[in-house]
Amino acid sequence: MSRLALAPLLLLAGVAAAEDWPAWRGPRGDGTVSDTGYPLTWTAAQNIKWKFPINGSGHSSPVVSNGKVYFASCVESEKQRMLHCVDRTTGKELWQRVAVTAELERKHGENSWASSTPAADGERVYVTFLDRPKLRVFCYDTAGTLLWETTPGEFHSQHGFSSPPVLYKDMVIVNGDQDAPKGQTAYIVALDRLTGAERWRADRPNKLRSYCPPTVVDAAGRKQLVLTGSKCVAGYDPDTGKQLWLVDGPTEQFVSSMVLHDGVLLLTAGFPKHWVMAIDPAGSGNVTKSHVLWSKPNEGGYVPSPVAHGGNLFLVDDRGVASCWDVKTGTQRWKERLGGVGHHASAVAADGRVYFTADDGVTTVVRASAEFEVLARNPLGEKVFASPAFSDREVFVRGEKHLFCIAAR
Repeated sequence: MSRLALAPLLLLAGVAAAEDWPAWRGPRGDGTVSDTGYPLTWTAAQNIKWKFPINGSGHSSPVVSNGKVYFASCVESEKQRMLHCVDRTTGKELWQRVAVTAELERKHGENSWASSTPAADGERVYVTFLDRPKLRVFCYDTAGTLLWETTPGEFHSQHGFSSPPVLYKDMVIVNGDQDAPKGQTAYIVALDRLTGAERWRADRPNKLRSYCPPTVVDAAGRKQLVLTGSKCVAGYDPDTGKQLWLVDGPTEQFVSSMVLHDGVLLLTAGFPKHWVMAIDPAGSGNVTKSHVLWSKPNEGGYVPSPVAHGGNLFLVDDRGVASCWDVKTGTQRWKERLGGVGHHASAVAADGRVYFTADDGVTTVVRASAEFEVLARNPLGEKVFASPAFSDREVFVRGEKHLFCIAAR
C-alpha cells in the first residue's frame, strides 16, 4: 500500500467513530459522547441546521438511529399519544403514528402525557405509553409499520408515567415500578425484541412508583442491570432478572438515572430527601452497610440525571444549582448557580465540556473540570424540558414547540 493510500486510514484511526444516540441518555445510557466536533455556541437563529414544528406536547427526548430522529408526543385535544419519525438530514417528517387514544391520566404538573423516550436499534423503534391502567409497549419498523404491541402489566401512579424502554441484546426491558394495588406487584419485565414475548420478570420489593429506566453496565466483571427506585438501589442480571445486590434507600422516590464511572456507580436522588451517592457494584445480597463508598445528604437534585467525566461527577439540581464531585472520594470540587430558572433536562458530557439545559431553553456549557468555568450560554428562545441528543457533531433539542438540529457552520 502506498503512503498516499495509507494516510487517510491513519487519520481515521485517530478519530472516534461517530455514534448514534439510540435511546435514553445515549449509546451507553450515561450521557457521554465519544466523538468530537460538537457546537459550543448557538442561538435561536445561529447554528440551527433545521427546526421541525411538533404536533403535540410532551417531554420525550429525541433519539437518533440510522439517519432518523424519533420522539413521542401527545395531541391533548384528541387524547392521542404519538410516535414521530423525522429525517435527520433534512428535518422533514417521514411519518407519525397514533399508538394510544385514551383518556388523559392524572399526572404531576411537571410531567407530561408523552414523557417516555423511545429506543431504536436501526431496524425497529420501541416506545412505551400509559393506557390507564395498562402499561403498553409498541414496536414499529423504520417505515412506521406496527410489528407488535403488548401489555406486560398495569401501572398505577398519581404522578403519571415516564419510564422508557431499554435495549439489551435481543430484549427490550421496561421498569414497571408502581403503587401496586392489593394483589398486584411492581416489576421489571424483559420482552423479546422480535415478538414482544415475555423473557423474564423480576418482582420489585416495595411496590412504590418510580420513573427510572434501568441502565445496563459492565461492572465488577459482570453485566449488571442497575436502577434506583422503590426505596432502594439494586443490581440485576440482565439476562435472567435475578437480583444481584441491594442498597436500602437512601430515599423514597427516584427519577434520575445512575451512571458508572471508574468502576463506581453514582446517583443523585430524590424525594423527600436529596442525596448524592457512590456505590461499589461488586457486592451480593444486601450491601447497604458494606458497599456504599460515600454519600452526601441534602445535596444533588431529583429529576435531572448526572454525568461523569475525567474522574468527576457533574450534576445540576432542579433549581439550577450545578456541582462537581470527585468520584472516588466524594469531595465537592465546586458548586455554582447556573441561572434563575429550574432544570429538568439531564447533563451531557462532550468535547471535554458539560452541557446543562435549563427549562427556559438556555444551555450553559462548562468545562468538564474540577475548576468551574463557563464556556458559553446558549439561548434557544423556547422552553425545554426534554434532554438533548448528541450524534455526529450535531445536537438535537426537543423544545416546547419545535425539534431543533444544532450544528456548527
